[in-house]
Amino acid sequence: MLQGTIRDHVTHQRRPFVRFFACGEDWSHESPDAPLPEAVAKGAEPFLLVGAIAGG
Repeated sequence: MLQGTIRDHVTHQRRPFVRFFACGEDWSHESPDAPLPEAVAKGAEPFLLVGAIAGG
């Protein structure tokens, strides 16, 4: 259902206006292979995916 919403279909790069948060920190620029914090991996803290909005 979410296919293509987080990553581009062709390049497989993360879309620019999707932000990732773990343990209250922005993980948007972390490597996709970086291990998640232990609290998130154990389910004690949420992993949030947030659609950002650009504008001025």
